[in-house]
Amino acid sequence: MKGLNALLAVLSTPLAAPVIAATRLRKGATGSVRGAASFVAETLRTARACGAGGLLVMRADSAFYASEVIAACRALGARFSVTARMNASIKRAIATIDEDAWTAIKYPKAVWDEEGQCWVSDAEIAEVEYTAFTSRPKKQQVTARLIVRRVKRLNPDAQLQGRGELFSVYRYHCAFTDSPLTLVDAEKDHRRHAVVEQVIADVMSGPLAHMPSGDFQANAAWLALAAITHNLMRATGTLASAFHAKATTSTLRAQLICVPARIARGARRLTLRMPRNWPWQEAWLHMFAVLQAPPHR
Repeated sequence: MKGLNALLAVLSTPLAAPVIAATRLRKGATGSVRGAASFVAETLRTARACGAGGLLVMRADSAFYASEVIAACRALGARFSVTARMNASIKRAIATIDEDAWTAIKYPKAVWDEEGQCWVSDAEIAEVEYTAFTSRPKKQQVTARLIVRRVKRLNPDAQLQGRGELFSVYRYHCAFTDSPLTLVDAEKDHRRHAVVEQVIADVMSGPLAHMPSGDFQANAAWLALAAITHNLMRATGTLASAFHAKATTSTLRAQLICVPARIARGARRLTLRMPRNWPWQEAWLHMFAVLQAPPHR
């Protein structure tokens, strides 16, 4: 997408496949934080309109680390969990954490060491109260939890020289949040914001592999249609089987949509002749039966 920047907001739950709730197409030179507050507000209103009545947490990366975004979340009754940029203020807050306050966690792709009875990744988490946006007026400052994850550097010899021990032995990742979950659950929940990256990759492998027009509004309409198509494909996969409910769009196209078939006519009826010994026959028939069922009264 040369010269263009597509924003996608994704709704997900632990039990449901992610769907796209809002889209926005902008010029490539535009920073991600521009218009982010209204974009987040639009997404939250869509989530409420879809029936999301429980705990609603807006998870985002550091591009959405802004007071306007957090204000939009609080105005609509949602919680926030945003990756915090590593600046001098954040480093000072991390330095105040006592060494005994760190809790070991099961980090993704970690290896369990039976002899040491620990995870080799050395991932640990802790939290400290933190006030963000102190350069802003008092009413725009936000005090909440700063959840810090640290991972031991595997190659200390490759570090840059001249840095203190705090930031040379470990790599630090911070999340600024007002989540009511426990420390371990809140940190794990924040890492799930990467689900939007999977959706973007899925869409980029299909309709957003290129933009069809030199007109901005036409491309914006194309983006909206791509989001609708993605959501319909997610619904199709959910109706087919548990496997297809989590499958990528390319898999759904290959196994449920682009199916070789022949229409036969006879006895005043149409018969759809499908491939013989087709491995996804049961999933396709289940989807077809649900879609062709009489409407509920």
